[in-house]
Amino acid sequence: MNNEHAHSYYAATAHHLTPFPALTENLFADVCVIGGGFTGVNTAIELAQRGLSVIVLEGRRIGWGASGRNGGQLIRGIGHDVSGFSRYVGEEGVRYLERAGVDSVELVGKRIRDHGIDCDLRWGFCELANTPAQFAAFKAEQAGLVESGYVHETRLVGPDQIRQQVVNCGVYAGGLVDMGSGHLHPLNLVLGEARLAQSLGVQIFEQSPVLEVIHGSTVQVRCAAGTVRAGSLVLACNAHLEDLEPTLSGKVLPAGSYIIATEPLTPEVAAQLIPQNLALCDQKVGLDYYRLSADRRLLFGGACHYSGRDPADITAYMRPQMLKVFPQLADVRIDYQWGGKIGISANRFPQVGRLNQHPNVFYAQGYSGHGLNVTHWCAKLLGEAIHAGHSHGFDVFSAIPHMTFPGGPMLRSPLLALGMFWYRLRELLG
Repeated sequence: MNNEHAHSYYAATAHHLTPFPALTENLFADVCVIGGGFTGVNTAIELAQRGLSVIVLEGRRIGWGASGRNGGQLIRGIGHDVSGFSRYVGEEGVRYLERAGVDSVELVGKRIRDHGIDCDLRWGFCELANTPAQFAAFKAEQAGLVESGYVHETRLVGPDQIRQQVVNCGVYAGGLVDMGSGHLHPLNLVLGEARLAQSLGVQIFEQSPVLEVIHGSTVQVRCAAGTVRAGSLVLACNAHLEDLEPTLSGKVLPAGSYIIATEPLTPEVAAQLIPQNLALCDQKVGLDYYRLSADRRLLFGGACHYSGRDPADITAYMRPQMLKVFPQLADVRIDYQWGGKIGISANRFPQVGRLNQHPNVFYAQGYSGHGLNVTHWCAKLLGEAIHAGHSHGFDVFSAIPHMTFPGGPMLRSPLLALGMFWYRLRELLG
C-alpha cells in the first residue's frame, strides 16, 4: 500500500507537505494519539491547549486517509436524523445533538479564522432534491431551522429556478440553500492544523505504524523503532483501525468513495455550471456531491462502494455519473482521479467513547460522510473528557449504542453491498 498521499487534486495543490519525522526513540507523554487525520490532529490541539503533553503517531502521512482526500464539503448536521436517539439520550440530548450539528461547523470556521489557515474556505451549500417529495421535506427542514434560531441565510429554490440560481442541470426537483455551510480544501486544512498542533508543543511522527498496544495504567504504544508511554490513549484511525482494536473496527464498515477533478474551466463555463459557487449534494442512496475548486475545476464525487474492492479505473467509474448531471462536459479532460475508504457506522452516527475494559483508552470513529465538521466536534469532546475527567457532550455521544457489522472482516462488506443494492433498486422502482 502506498504510504504517500493519493495522487489527488488536493495533494497536487497542498501547502507545506514537508514530512514530519518518524518515531526513532522511546518517549513519554500525557496522551498518545494514534491517527493523523482530523480527529487525531484536532484532539491533540484540544489537549495541548489544556496544558497536556501529546504525541501523535501516524502510520503514513498527516491527512493520508479520508481527512485529506474527501469532498471538502463543510455541512451542518451529525449523521442522519438524530430524533430517533431520544430513547437513549432524552429530548434534551436530541436538542444537544442538533445544536452540535450546527456548532461543529462554527468550530471549524473559527479555527480557520483564528489561525489564518489557508484552505480555500467558501460559504454556501445546497441540498438537491431528486424528487418532489424530497423537495417538500426541504420545506419542513427549513421551517425547523428558522424555528430553532438558525442565524444563517437559508432559502428554498424551486425546480423552475434551480438551473439559473444553483446548478445548470435539469434533473433536480428543487433545493435548499444554506449559507452557513460551505466547502474547502481538506488536505490544506488538516496540514494547517498539524502545524498549529506542533506550535502548541505536540510531537507529531509520520511513517510510524503502531505494531502493538500494551494496556495498563500507563499505555505502551510500540512502533518499529520506538515506544510511546502515556497515561491515556486516543484511537483516531476510523476506517483504518483494522486489527489494532477489533472490538471497535467491527463497528465501522470501510466503504469506498471516489472523486474526479476536471481540467480548469473557464470563468464563463464555471459560472454557467454552478452560478453561485455552492457546494452541492443530492439525496440518492448512492449520492453525488460536487463543487468547484479555487482554480475552477469541477470536483465530482460519490458512488459509495460497499464491496470492499476499489474500481480499477476511477475515471471510467465516475465520469458517467458526472455526465448525467453535466452532459455539457463530455469533451472536458479529467486531470485527477482518486479515492479510498471512509468509515460508515450502521446507524450513520459517529461512535465516541472509551473502552470498557481499558478506561484510559478513548476513541472516535464512524463519521459516515459528515467527517469534516463532526471530527472537530468529537475532538473537542475527547479533549474535555480526557482533561477534566468528564464532559456532558462526551456522555451524550457515548450513550448511543452501536452494533457490530455481521459476518466478520471477510463478509461484512459483501453483506452490506447486497443490502445497499436492495435500497438502490427500491429507489429506482419507487
